[in-house]
Amino acid sequence: MSTEITPFRIEIPQSDLDYLRARLTDARWPAEQPGAEWSRGVPVAYLRELAEYWRDCYDWRAAEAELNTFAQFTTEIDGQRIHFLHIRSANPAATPLVLTHGWPGSVVEFLDVIGPLTDPETHGGDPADAFHLVIPSLPGFGFSGPVTEAGWDPARIGRAWAELMSRLGYESYGAQGGDWGAFVTPEVGRAGGAKVIGVHVNAVSFGYIPFGPVTDDDKATMTAAELARLDRLALFKREGNGYFRIQASRPQTVAYGLHDSPIGQLAWVVEKFKEWTFPAAGLPEDAVDRDRLLTNVMLYWLTGTAGSSAALYYEATHVRSWETTPLTAPVGVAVFAEDVAIRRYAATGTDIVHWSEFDRGGHFAAMEVPDLLVADIRTFFRGLR
Repeated sequence: MSTEITPFRIEIPQSDLDYLRARLTDARWPAEQPGAEWSRGVPVAYLRELAEYWRDCYDWRAAEAELNTFAQFTTEIDGQRIHFLHIRSANPAATPLVLTHGWPGSVVEFLDVIGPLTDPETHGGDPADAFHLVIPSLPGFGFSGPVTEAGWDPARIGRAWAELMSRLGYESYGAQGGDWGAFVTPEVGRAGGAKVIGVHVNAVSFGYIPFGPVTDDDKATMTAAELARLDRLALFKREGNGYFRIQASRPQTVAYGLHDSPIGQLAWVVEKFKEWTFPAAGLPEDAVDRDRLLTNVMLYWLTGTAGSSAALYYEATHVRSWETTPLTAPVGVAVFAEDVAIRRYAATGTDIVHWSEFDRGGHFAAMEVPDLLVADIRTFFRGLR
């Protein structure tokens, strides 16, 4: 297996962009479902307007140029091509930090935190809080896709990230992630052992939520914020987890529609940005810049990785055994306004040394409230260097 690290530059052929424009122009639209807007999925009128914006106003070349301002590389780990951004701080004493995105996200999630984390002084922070950043695309996502074999569950990804940090020469580093990144990041801590100084997560769910019903006695001891999280969790289980069940059981079947139809891919991603951003009652672009959202969608469309990214759900739910090695690294948890984590349900043995709660922000915190996430990352790792 080669351990070579190869410089990478995004250069999408114009023919791919022309094809996308043609498909958006020739889209076949369904009839609108009766009922309240968004109650049965993405409204036709909303998606048509967004698709027209994508076709006529969105500028991929500008987004591509922005992404290419950051040093990018590929390497092969455990038989899989891994794409990653690697941005070193000008501060030689900066703390190395690997950031892991989730679904339906990508490395685009972190574009607005790169500057403040690598160059805090320019962004009103303390130079001592600088980080060297490694931002990989999950296996099967974007330019790390598609996957070449089965078995890429969070534990395997965590081992791959530990190997990546070793290849880059980092002997001590931190790890941070949300959504799937919140599953992978503790596995980096397990795989990296003493090299990992701390694990910081957001958008956490399993391991921080109750299994089964919550008694009235327990509810009586909860804060208003915790009770609201229980309500969001119940709504998710009742109406919001259809995507999870499909991707965890039949990722190949759902791939056909998402891979072939840009409108289908757009709707599949946009629905989650609507439901998981803060406030959920608003439109996705109320929380996340519309062009940023479309750049995120483009990384799925242009790389044809709808199916292989969905497969992570299958791998994680069909793993033969769960990792049981204790996580010894200290843990920090950030809970944003649309999250569901409740501290009392944290996994036994987790060394939580930092827990913060915010009244704004949601699932895509790095895109929605980069200021809050950056500040929380700085605070957590400040005491661990």
